[in-house]
Amino acid sequence: MEIADLYIRVSTDEQADKGYSQRDQEERLRKYCDLYTMQVRNVIYEDHSAKTFNRPAWKKLLLDLRKYKGKSHLVLFTKWDRFSRNAGDAYQMISTLRRLGVEPQAIEQPLDLSVPENKMMLAFYLAAPEVENDRRALNVIRGMRRAKKEGRWMGQAPIGYKNRITETGIKYIDVDEPSASIVRWAFEELASERFNTEQVWKLAKKKGLKCQKNNFWLFIRNPVYCGKIFIAKYKDEESCFVKGIHQPIVSEDLFRQVQEVLDGRGRGYRPKAETDEDFPLRGFLICPTCGRMLTASKSKGRNAYYAYYHCTKGCNHRSKAEEVNAAFIQELKKFVPRKEFINLYKSLLIETYYEQTKEQLDERQTLLAQIKEFEKRISHARDLVSSQQIDASDFREMKLVYTGSIEKLEAKLAALSLQTDVNGLLKNGIERLLRLDHCYVTGKSMEKRLIIGSIYPENLTFEENRVRTARLNEVVMLIYQINKELEDKKNWTKGAFHPLSSKVHPRGFEPLTLGAEIRYSIQLNYGCICVQK
Repeated sequence: MEIADLYIRVSTDEQADKGYSQRDQEERLRKYCDLYTMQVRNVIYEDHSAKTFNRPAWKKLLLDLRKYKGKSHLVLFTKWDRFSRNAGDAYQMISTLRRLGVEPQAIEQPLDLSVPENKMMLAFYLAAPEVENDRRALNVIRGMRRAKKEGRWMGQAPIGYKNRITETGIKYIDVDEPSASIVRWAFEELASERFNTEQVWKLAKKKGLKCQKNNFWLFIRNPVYCGKIFIAKYKDEESCFVKGIHQPIVSEDLFRQVQEVLDGRGRGYRPKAETDEDFPLRGFLICPTCGRMLTASKSKGRNAYYAYYHCTKGCNHRSKAEEVNAAFIQELKKFVPRKEFINLYKSLLIETYYEQTKEQLDERQTLLAQIKEFEKRISHARDLVSSQQIDASDFREMKLVYTGSIEKLEAKLAALSLQTDVNGLLKNGIERLLRLDHCYVTGKSMEKRLIIGSIYPENLTFEENRVRTARLNEVVMLIYQINKELEDKKNWTKGAFHPLSSKVHPRGFEPLTLGAEIRYSIQLNYGCICVQK
């Protein structure tokens, strides 16, 4: 009596679409064995694809056949596509089974492989499923590329989005809050270069972002967040980007800034580090002895731990963190403006803001006018089609050209990003400036680093119980000079302030007034710390 192993394989799509089931296959195989008086040794169930023989159940069967050689004579299955869908792999596996004394056989497509002509039929049975798989794969590729060209995202929604389906069955992605807000925050932080990429990822996780570090690196490179869909190169079609139908989370300008930072083309003033609350100046202090960046740590004493900023690599310089932090706070108080000058600062900042944004406002109006003109042309062309003065194909070409021009103009318009609520921004910023030292003392690590980086464009040194730097922010330096020069004057509008500037006014040779000095000396840099959020 011949002994047979029954091999039953299904795949998810075939179970659903064609009605193949494990119970049905087993029933037919057992009836065949009963009909031909065969003994069933094992029944093997498989739910993997037949593209390769790298299948868990099949590998166990092959190992069993090698271990118990001669215990089984046949491996039975319903059709050859249950055995394999790859002709090359199938021939090799048939040879392997024959060396083990086992003959593979499909009960619904029986072949006597000892007859040479039957090998042609075997080739057909094996090639047909492979051709079907290739055709299905080709149709899927073409369908996915067509969907991408229409601006649709394919597959699982990226972080910050969720998959949706319209009433007509069309799939799309929609913004998912609060994940989208965290993603937007991450892009803004990367563009500002306050922290490196890994630290932004850690901070984003604290805010609730569910993402591993490798996935974070991938998503900040993904143009889907600025509304673009990438289409890879395929045959004679070049790779390209198309405008997606989904809502972007960040602007194209912000996305571009982040890519420049990641590619090393950003500003990169200084490496930033996430610090312990006891070491807010870590990453900003340099060693006065050797010039290297100081690190920080705590040493265990007899009764407590003591914090130090210290050098490394053979340099023995170190300073008590408590003394350095206290000296920095005292230094910070010098840059708090006097309340008497607040109205002057406000008026000059507002005046300079509008002076410096006048060109942007004019350019914005020009762009809006051009967009409106192209929209009129599209509308006029549509009227010509309805009156049959031009063909529909001509209209489509005209619309394609005009739409492309409108998209370019809208991108330029979005890049301007003008801040209109300057009064509210100034009110909030100057109030913070008046409490600069208090904001620093009570602020979190990130807020402290923002204040330090805004005031000091270059690194700091601590020596002789003082914090020193090579250069200050120009606006902060001017505030310090004004406070110092006018602190003993009852009426600060009178008197000579020659130490503040020796420049000649561009409108004449008369001495500059204090207001003109502030405005023309540094152009007020209205984006400085006093108006930052």
